[in-house]
Amino acid sequence: MSDTHPGRWRALTLLAIAELLGMSLWMAGTAVGPRLQSLWSLDSSQVGWLTTAVQLGFVAGTAVSAMLNLADIIAARWLFACSAILGAIANAALLQAAGFEGAVMARAATGFFLAGVYPPAMKMAATWFQARRGLAVGVVVGALTIGKASPYLVNALPDAGITGVTLATSAAAVLAAALVMFGYREGPYPFPPRPFSWSLAGTIVREQKWRLATGGYLGHMFELYSFWAWIPAFLAASAAARAAAQGTEVADLRIVSALSFGVIAVGGAGCVWGGLASDRLGRERLVTIAMAASGACALLIGFTFGASWWLVAPIALVWGFFVIADSAQFSVLVTESVPPHAVGTALTIQTSIGFLLTTVTIQVIPPLVERVGWPWAFPILAIGPALGIWSIRRLRTWRAAGR
Repeated sequence: MSDTHPGRWRALTLLAIAELLGMSLWMAGTAVGPRLQSLWSLDSSQVGWLTTAVQLGFVAGTAVSAMLNLADIIAARWLFACSAILGAIANAALLQAAGFEGAVMARAATGFFLAGVYPPAMKMAATWFQARRGLAVGVVVGALTIGKASPYLVNALPDAGITGVTLATSAAAVLAAALVMFGYREGPYPFPPRPFSWSLAGTIVREQKWRLATGGYLGHMFELYSFWAWIPAFLAASAAARAAAQGTEVADLRIVSALSFGVIAVGGAGCVWGGLASDRLGRERLVTIAMAASGACALLIGFTFGASWWLVAPIALVWGFFVIADSAQFSVLVTESVPPHAVGTALTIQTSIGFLLTTVTIQVIPPLVERVGWPWAFPILAIGPALGIWSIRRLRTWRAAGR
């Protein structure tokens, strides 16, 4: 089995660019969270809800999509383009919010429409690749990782502010819609469409290989979004603690924003590495390595709190690399564990459950910080990779037995 179509790399490049632009909506509210906190006098839990609302909206969107089989009965490029435009509008509504409640509603609506941007892109990439599907989906997930980090980069620019970040990300999503609508065509390995079926979701959930792959994914998600949501706050608090100990001024927040971008964006390289390594080593082995490395970083990073950037940044960057390096491979495992006509719905259900879990883990960190401080808040996230490794080892045994 090999991938030979001459248009495959062009299609993958287009999808990667579109996913980077479209998924910039995700962290737009999180990136300007400190500014909104100052503007509206929010507490840390409310700031967390600016991210959690997106997760909940995404869960609702994927649930609707899964129940209606949208990813398997609507052409993927149409679903992607329409969802990206609606997400851009919802994101821009943040500028009309008069307070916390309005902001949360805008962020939830953004997440709802992003459910039509994320899973379809993985399915579209898979139609162009078979032998290198791990790499292809890894590139797409790497691109969306950089896209999610991009609001921090915009926020680091002088005088960007809430308006600049919001409008830039909405414009990027509209451009993503245009790229996919007018530039993408289905690949040589399409997944066959099927009529709507209420029973499709139940058929997927009863598949043991899907459950084990999703179990690994849940361990991964337990850690991922809590890391992404709170590592910028950790870096800012660490800089403040170091400055206080030295009796100097607090570091420029633009430096924190730039490093936050780097810590999240480096995951893009992690995803590409993960795709290459999984095609060579096997998906189960790759995700086990990545989860072990990211879990170790969760345990170690607290010891660098208040230390020099030369100590904090390397562990944060390594964590950012490995925490997402395996993400695409869980999706590829799903594409290989269900019938072809159910791939879109299977991916949607998987992501829906995973993002529902993140709404809990994101909210776990603030009370931990209040009780034990930042140095001891992140180790709890290592629970996710540990459980994920256990599930993937069972999947490996199951597949080895030819079941």
